[in-house]
Amino acid sequence: MGNHAPDGSGTSHAGRGTGVSRIKIIGAGLAGCEAAWQCARRDLEVELYEMRPAKSTPAHQTDKFAELVCSNSLKSESENTAPWLLKEEMRRAGSLLLEIARETQVPAGHALAVDREAFANRVTEVIAGEPRIKVIREEAAQIKEEDGITIIATGPLTSDGLSHEIARLSGNDHLYFYDSISPIVEADSIDMSRVYFAARYGKGSADYINCPFTKEEYDRFYEALMAARPVEGHDWENLNYFEGCLPIEEIARRGRDTLRFGPMKPVGLADPKTGKYAYAVVQLRRENLRADSYNLVGFQNHLKYGEQALVLRLIPGLENARFLRYGQIHRNTYINAPTLLTETLNMKKHPSVFFAGQISGVEGYTESIAMGMLVGIHVARIAKGLPAVAPPRETALGSLVHYISRAEAKNFQPVNITFDLLPQLDESTRRRIRDKKLRHKMVCENALKAFGQWMESISGRCECTTS
Repeated sequence: MGNHAPDGSGTSHAGRGTGVSRIKIIGAGLAGCEAAWQCARRDLEVELYEMRPAKSTPAHQTDKFAELVCSNSLKSESENTAPWLLKEEMRRAGSLLLEIARETQVPAGHALAVDREAFANRVTEVIAGEPRIKVIREEAAQIKEEDGITIIATGPLTSDGLSHEIARLSGNDHLYFYDSISPIVEADSIDMSRVYFAARYGKGSADYINCPFTKEEYDRFYEALMAARPVEGHDWENLNYFEGCLPIEEIARRGRDTLRFGPMKPVGLADPKTGKYAYAVVQLRRENLRADSYNLVGFQNHLKYGEQALVLRLIPGLENARFLRYGQIHRNTYINAPTLLTETLNMKKHPSVFFAGQISGVEGYTESIAMGMLVGIHVARIAKGLPAVAPPRETALGSLVHYISRAEAKNFQPVNITFDLLPQLDESTRRRIRDKKLRHKMVCENALKAFGQWMESISGRCECTTS
């Protein structure tokens, strides 16, 4: 179905027939924990390496597994959207972290957002309590052939030591870009008389706090943002950012109104009191179930903390805001997957080495968990002498893998799940069905049917329902 391994079969035979029973996983983030769970539930012994707390990163705050350092959102839960399709495939395949995300969910309209502390605590509890998973709290900076199957799931903040080891194995420099973190504000410091609750287009419950701007307020905010000083030490303008997580000052540099068509767009957010739209809107999303803190959606930045305080307090309702965390910037490391990986996510030249999560070239929490889940499934089959089989191209999982293993290597960039990655409907169907929502529904139905057949082929069971 469009999936091809080096032998043209869409399968990997790495380690086939070796009878491997112990798997080494480096990194207890989203992908590493999911991969460890998938291996353990298939009766494999796992050694899970996590360097924190002995050695931390610039972005992590705790020693917990699967700590979310940027947003707390796993994207849309709206049926027949691309993020929903990916999560539905993961649910049918038995994703642990998706299940925990729903256990620790906080209200966020039509999005799946989590209480990040409760989420990390629960993941840590489950993984540490699994008898087949041995947690080793130390840095693993070497990859040895004698270790057998190794899964590298160290995420965007891979240590320098392991980065050098990956570069040695890959034979060329791995890539990197810079990523930013949004500020968090204390709820009781928000002036609720100046803001309102609403969800865009009324989808889901009205859980977002919306801070509306007049044109004069927006102009004042924009001028202050453009004048604000960034953190020193980097040539910020020449950094390679991921387009889906641009700092607000970088967006603002592209034009005076660019923010109003990006993170500050007012469309679909009418004030329920007046029914009118503001000139621009900043949205605040709940951080936890206690609702005592909110993050500024899409407001990642790398301004000096003092500058951030001045600029962000120009947002209506945040004049006296107390910030629990300011925006930050950090390195985000990933490999050139099309050059290095097969469609079963192991290295072409070192087939016992697998990559999972953001380091493999996907972007986003859900996508990272999905790649960890998939690698865990692949590795479990290989360890038992069976070939790993890539999911069909028609599926969200298969389309992600197809992209990261077959995109143009020269200009490779990390990717979120979108319908653009999935195969189009045939031309006659597109002519017959003009409505985009109906087309998306049909794409999802086709994907879930193919996914069910794939699951049946690799496990002897099938969830073939499409809703």
